[in-house]
Amino acid sequence: MNILDLEITRPAHACIKVITNTHHVIYFDPFNLTEGEKADYLFISHEHYDHCSVADIKKIIKPETIIITVPDCQSKLAGLPVKEVKLVKPGDAFKLPHCDVQVLPAYNINKHFHMKDNEWVGFAVRIDGKIIYHTGDTDVIPEMKNLKGIDILLVPVSGTYVMNAQEAAQLVNFLKPKVAIPIHYGSGVAGTQEDAEKFKSLVKDVNVIIL
Repeated sequence: MNILDLEITRPAHACIKVITNTHHVIYFDPFNLTEGEKADYLFISHEHYDHCSVADIKKIIKPETIIITVPDCQSKLAGLPVKEVKLVKPGDAFKLPHCDVQVLPAYNINKHFHMKDNEWVGFAVRIDGKIIYHTGDTDVIPEMKNLKGIDILLVPVSGTYVMNAQEAAQLVNFLKPKVAIPIHYGSGVAGTQEDAEKFKSLVKDVNVIIL
């Protein structure tokens, strides 16, 4: 679907594919993929199997692919025929050839699946003049409160391991991105289409698109 001049699809779960108007291909957290366009940039938020799936990564890499991820994923990705595996931590900010990246923390507040000490992450990526924020697996955390100017927010809604639909809607109502897209549901890991619909019903004055 064309969203703010970016072609955005949700192949499954928390995986999002973005094709820019300059034909660069970005994936976040590939999972349950069929063969598709090869990635220029591949962002992996943490090492859980439904976010760092080597079988799915192999389907979309090419020699020019740059993978951006956390040190916990390094051993899984060793030996892949890509240009670079760039290791990051919360608070990092850097430029890639076609985009700027801000690395944000992602962790649980009231559960124990994604601990702050793991230093797992979300990514705010500026490309083609738009900021896309994939939160990773997280609850609503204090570090999100200072974010501004987000164009497209990719936010989990399933509950159980991450924020639920109501919490996600509260975050969107606070941050006021131009577009919010629910993720982390519908693959059998956690969450259903009903969670996405509930999220949409609770968001006010922000365009919610269910992919």
